[in-house]
Amino acid sequence: MRALAEIKDTENRQINGAQAIIACLELEQVDTVFSYPGGAVLSIFEALRESSQIKNVLTRTEQGATHAASGYARASGKAGVCIATSGPGATNLVTGLATAYMDSIPMVAITGQVSTAMIGTDAFQEIDITGITRPIVKHSYLVTDVNDLPQVIKEAFYLATTGRPGPVLVDVPKNVADSVCKAAIPGQIDLPGYKPTFKGHRLKIQNACKLLQEAKKPLIYAGGGVISARAEELLQSLAHRLDAPVAVTLLGKAAYPFRDGYYIGMLGIHGAPAANLAVSECDVLLAVGARFDDRVTGNVAEFAKEAKIIHVDVDPAEIGKNVPADVPIVGDAAAIIEVMLEFLEQAEHDAWRAKIESWRPLHSDAYEANAAAGNQLHFREVVRELNRQTKGKAVVTTDVGQHQMTAAQFYHARQGGGFISSGGLGTMGYGFPAAVGAQLARPEALVVCITGDGSFQMTMNELATAKAQRLPIKVILSNNSNLGMVRQLQKYYSEEHYFGIDLEGNPDFAKIAEAYDMAYFRLEKLEEVENTLREALACDRLTLVECLIAKEEMVYPMVLNGKGLSDMVVAE
Repeated sequence: MRALAEIKDTENRQINGAQAIIACLELEQVDTVFSYPGGAVLSIFEALRESSQIKNVLTRTEQGATHAASGYARASGKAGVCIATSGPGATNLVTGLATAYMDSIPMVAITGQVSTAMIGTDAFQEIDITGITRPIVKHSYLVTDVNDLPQVIKEAFYLATTGRPGPVLVDVPKNVADSVCKAAIPGQIDLPGYKPTFKGHRLKIQNACKLLQEAKKPLIYAGGGVISARAEELLQSLAHRLDAPVAVTLLGKAAYPFRDGYYIGMLGIHGAPAANLAVSECDVLLAVGARFDDRVTGNVAEFAKEAKIIHVDVDPAEIGKNVPADVPIVGDAAAIIEVMLEFLEQAEHDAWRAKIESWRPLHSDAYEANAAAGNQLHFREVVRELNRQTKGKAVVTTDVGQHQMTAAQFYHARQGGGFISSGGLGTMGYGFPAAVGAQLARPEALVVCITGDGSFQMTMNELATAKAQRLPIKVILSNNSNLGMVRQLQKYYSEEHYFGIDLEGNPDFAKIAEAYDMAYFRLEKLEEVENTLREALACDRLTLVECLIAKEEMVYPMVLNGKGLSDMVVAE
């Protein structure tokens, strides 16, 4: 335990709760916070001003702060931190907290609150933010005693980053932040009711290995938990040992190297045919760090119905929740794979892998056969060229919609934290502020935001944050002047009654770029893609590439409601 006065002030003067918060953040090695100030957090901002270790990034909305903290966390592997004031400042964090919660992103959000004497009086900018956010955070605190602050901040980071990662909220009344704090910062945390399992049950791991060793058609299904556990190399060793193909989820995009011959693509309702058909025919399915969500499974009754299922996840609540597991294993993906490699012998499944290889061209062949004649620009060609020119080494963030699925299909990130997207909540407006956080986490990296005209306009004001921070983010904008994914859903589920989707009031994005001092490029023809992207990626400042895409363009494959993954629409 360390006295706060020893950390904050060599003259041993008394410090207040706000200074205690910042001292605790410094001890957690926080170097960047994303914030928006207000009356209830004035003392916290004064303490933040005095910090020589922490960079404060003023975002243009509180929601932008949470998404930026999320992008920072995913690009850096550390917890992201955001700060907002009470009332509307706190409620504006809700969508970002829910996004982080659904995707298991470590985050600590600090909010201001009215003074304790005013709580419950409907005071100006009072809101029960701990009550509002309880279903969408890993834990929340309302701190009413200033001397609890060091313990609470320490616990918040511990909870956010251990077990299944997630957001934690700390609500601090104004008088608590202003009061003298005499407590010490704890050296270690011991929470009796919180004991995440790290090592898996050894006998269950042995049983899983026996099933895998006997399998004729094994398949590995990898999710974001592989990346959180930094188990990518171990997973590759496991796939080679089992001679088993690997399919990934949207959040597991960088969990396995694309150029490794065992990689067969993303599975799910917009997944690769090879991945979807493989999961439909495999006899043993090993799921690692994935939760069998509905976007992956399609009709659950048809999902992997021929397979014995081994489910590895650090969160016991996820095992058996959506799909029953024959062998449930709770624990950290890296720790469990290490033990698996002790038991498994080299296997060979040449016939199974050859069959999967025969499925790989289905999507491309169907697309090429149905592609419009002439020089019409297709967004998939833009993403393909981006992947070719960056060799998968950029950090890509996306928004949500058709462009997101196109990016997931054709951009192949080579590193954990290299593909950052909202999966569970599907949050439009996530992509650009997440790119801000990612670029600040990794200033040396090429950061590219792939977005659509609908999503981009939800948080486009964060361009001012990027401009102020001099961030050289590249924005690739799919502009089809409508809400493309909703249009696609209306095509199949609303008898092509297209309504409420035309973005006829879209701004002139060239003028938007000019207003934010961005380099601007416009793509209209297929033949322009290579040279335009090369020039745009070479820019050393904030850059916008506007791609004019036909509103009729769809993203395939697509598994319709009620269908199994093997029943895909692969093209028009």
